[in-house]
Amino acid sequence: MRMRQIVQDKIVIDPHVMAGKPVLRGTRIPVELLVKMVAQGIPTNEILADYPNLEATDIQAALWYAVSLLNQEEVYPLQMEVI
Repeated sequence: MRMRQIVQDKIVIDPHVMAGKPVLRGTRIPVELLVKMVAQGIPTNEILADYPNLEATDIQAALWYAVSLLNQEEVYPLQMEVI
C-alpha cells in the first residue's frame, strides 16, 4: 500500500503538461522516459546525476506506475487453428 501512495503523490496527469502524459509532479519528466532509461540499463545514480531534481523514489514511482497499468491489462488469448 505504501508504494501506491508514493505513486499517487509523485505521478500526475495534466492535459496542459506534456500533452497529458504521466509526469513526475513539478516536472516535465515523463514516466515513460524514466521507465525507458531503466530498461536500457542506465543505473539509478546516473539518472539522478542527469536529473538532479529527482530522487530515487521518483524512479521507483515511475516503475510502480507502469506495473499498475500492466496489472489492469486484460489479456484474451486467441485460439489459433493449426492448418
